[in-house]
Order: sequence, then C-alpha cells, then structure tokens
Amino acid sequence: MNHAGEDGAAVIDVRGLTKSFAGRKVVDDFAIRVERGQIYGFLGPNGSGKTTTIRMLCGLLTPDAGAGHCLGFDIIREAPAIKREVGYMTQRFSLYEDLSIAENLEFIARMYGVPQRRSAVDGTLERLGLTARREQLAGTLSGGWKQRLALAACMLHTPRLLLLDEPTAGVDPKARREFWDQIHQLAADGLTVLVSTHYMDEAERCHALAYLAYGRLMVNGSAADVVAHSGLSTWAVSGPDGALAMHQLAQALRGAPGVQMVVPFGTTLHVSGDDAEALEAALAPYRARDGLTWTRTEPSLEDVFIGLMNRAQDNYS
Repeated sequence: MNHAGEDGAAVIDVRGLTKSFAGRKVVDDFAIRVERGQIYGFLGPNGSGKTTTIRMLCGLLTPDAGAGHCLGFDIIREAPAIKREVGYMTQRFSLYEDLSIAENLEFIARMYGVPQRRSAVDGTLERLGLTARREQLAGTLSGGWKQRLALAACMLHTPRLLLLDEPTAGVDPKARREFWDQIHQLAADGLTVLVSTHYMDEAERCHALAYLAYGRLMVNGSAADVVAHSGLSTWAVSGPDGALAMHQLAQALRGAPGVQMVVPFGTTLHVSGDDAEALEAALAPYRARDGLTWTRTEPSLEDVFIGLMNRAQDNYS
C-alpha cells in the first residue's frame, strides 16, 4: 500500500464525524482534509470539541457517525493500524523525573518494542538536540527542555502523524518559539502535525487552521484565508489620554448599533462589525473627538475568532 500523501492522496480525509457524550453532541458533522507535511491547528474555547475531534481523526476514539481515512487506513475499521503510526503529546509532563533523559527514552523504547532500541534512542536524542543533556535527570529540566523530552518520547517509533494537545501550556516564549521551529523542521521532513492551541501566535505558525465552537467547525483554511473571508470590518483607534479614557471609550462603543466587538490591544482598541456601513455610522460621533486617531485596518486572527465565538450557538442547553 502506498503511504497516504505520497501518491497525491490526503493524509487525513474525513466527513460527517459526530460524537456525543451524555446526550450532548461534542462534535457535530465535522469534515476536514489534511495534506502530508501540513501543520494543522485546532482552535476553540475549552469544551469546543478540539481534543475529541483530533482523537477521532487518528483512530483513538470511535465516532458515532461519519467516515474517512487517516494515513491510508479506514478510521473505524482499521483504527489499530493508525494508532501504531501516531505520536501523541499531551500538555502534562508524564515521564519519570528520577531517570535521565536517555533512561526515559530507553524505557519507552523497551515498553513499545521499538526495534534497534539503542540506535533509535541515539537518533532521537540527536534529532531533537538532546544529546549533550542525555545524562541529565528529567526532574531537573526546565519547562522547555521537559517539553522537548516529551516530544522526543513521541518520536521514538518514527510516527507519520503527530498529535500535540496544548503542547506549550506553561512554557516561556523563547522555549515556545524553539519548539515551533522544531515542529516546522519535522513537518518539512514529511511529518503531518495536528495541534490544539489557545495561542494566536501559534495559530499563525500553522499551515492551516480549523476553528471549532460547541462541537461545530466554524471555519478552516490558512490564517490569511480565515481573516480575508471573515466579513469583518475593523477600525483601530488610539489616543494620548491614557488607559482610563480608552476604557471609557470602549464602554461607550460596546452595544452601539453596528458594533459587534471592541477588543483592547494595549492602548489601542479594535472596533469591528460585519456591516461596514452600520459600523461607520456608529463610529461617526466619535470620529470627530480631539485626540483620537482612527485607522481602517485588517482584523487580526484574534478579532476573527472572538467574532466567531460570539456568533456560535451554545450546545449545552
């Protein structure tokens, strides 16, 4: 069998995925197509169905309805075969802190029956820049190095699909950036990556995005496509009068006809609506105020996602 993605087929191609727990649809009629070597980001509020969706895509959870393939295997009938090709990294560090980096990886390799165990461990240490620290106890590592060790553990069996569930929670910005550089290198080598995240800067580093709210796919595509097709009109307003004045302006604008969102970015406000004329009419009385600078701008990815969330229909009722 040709590996999916190597003959033009998508690595993941699913439709109609649905999953319910306790009578509530956690995922409702989900469809997506992911190409080999893509980094696909899944965003949405807590409880939106991100993790459930990712687990169904790779055979870790059986959908109630829907069909499709992952890595050339049927997601329902051939789920065990998919699992063998997947590396899964959760946000919680779960390796042994009283073992060294190398000992942790050797234990995992032995537990999963990785062939040529010593060579696999050495290669993984080298690939992820851990060789110089191989004897260091895992418990003494910083958050960023623990994260890199957890990634190494996922890569020992050379998976073709990598799942990252909130992988950089609690990690400092420099370590996050280094982690993402590593992920992009792995993707360039042909690894396909599914990642759930709440960080907008991480979302922008994905090749494509899927935004879920209350179990439904609201939008998907590249970050630029998502912004371009959002339908939002956005103005940025700044002023010299300080935070209190901008807070008062935000309070005045919220709820005005045509204004759907007012989002502070430091001492600047992003004011958005999906009817450009109605928005401009609502802003007209404020445009003449002294000391305020108004600029028509592109909505940010965060603007778009907040707008999507505001329009989403709660499924808890």
